[in-house]
Amino acid sequence: MKALLAVERRNQIVEMVHLNNKVLVAELSKQFKVTEETIRRDLEKLEREGVVTRTYGGAMLNRHINEDVPFTTRHATNIDIKRDIALKAIKLINDGETLMVDPSTTAMEFIKMLGNKKELTIITSSVNILLEPVISHYNVISTGGSLRPQSLSLIGPTAQETVQKYNADTAIISCKALAIGSGIMDSNEIECELKKLMIKQAERIILLADHTKFDRKAFVKLADWNVIDYLITNTKPSEVWLNLFAEHHIEVIYE
Repeated sequence: MKALLAVERRNQIVEMVHLNNKVLVAELSKQFKVTEETIRRDLEKLEREGVVTRTYGGAMLNRHINEDVPFTTRHATNIDIKRDIALKAIKLINDGETLMVDPSTTAMEFIKMLGNKKELTIITSSVNILLEPVISHYNVISTGGSLRPQSLSLIGPTAQETVQKYNADTAIISCKALAIGSGIMDSNEIECELKKLMIKQAERIILLADHTKFDRKAFVKLADWNVIDYLITNTKPSEVWLNLFAEHHIEVIYE
């Protein structure tokens, strides 16, 4: 039980640091009614996972462009926002479609909500999606490949060859960062290569990106704006962003 509570506490700390960009040991100690030493151990663990950088008296959000946070940590962050984005994406999916789905945490929430759709084919590199009960109703194709533990995804030549064998109606893709001058970016190069192939093999591209992805940089470029058909987010983008999306004929869904 104590271990479970520790995990829940760290998940809440992750949400707080994403919301406020920093946290203080003393304040967290009072809020969670644990010792400051316990909080310091939590922050040490989150630092090892790449989520935060510890500072004197607390920690701040790690904004390094090559930040590659484990799936379990990412999944606990902004979970309600991811579900909101996923619900919007579901409305764009028709019965009988073939979907390419990346191993992102937002795509995972999308898969969980597919229950009312019929006769789908799902091609994915996500280990977590393969374990999700809802997919038992559908034709599911795993890319195969080498396991990447950090993201619980399958990568490498085998995965790439599998994706290239199929043509899909829609690709469901997420990313790490969006910048007007740099396009769509991600944090891991080898995963990015597989996502590029998913984009290439699909007729329609739906990008899932919450508000925290905007005006950021990440390690490797995933795509230019002209390949995206829909961008689904959780808040209205600025006029500058809306003008960019209009220029590239991207339909933006935020409400």
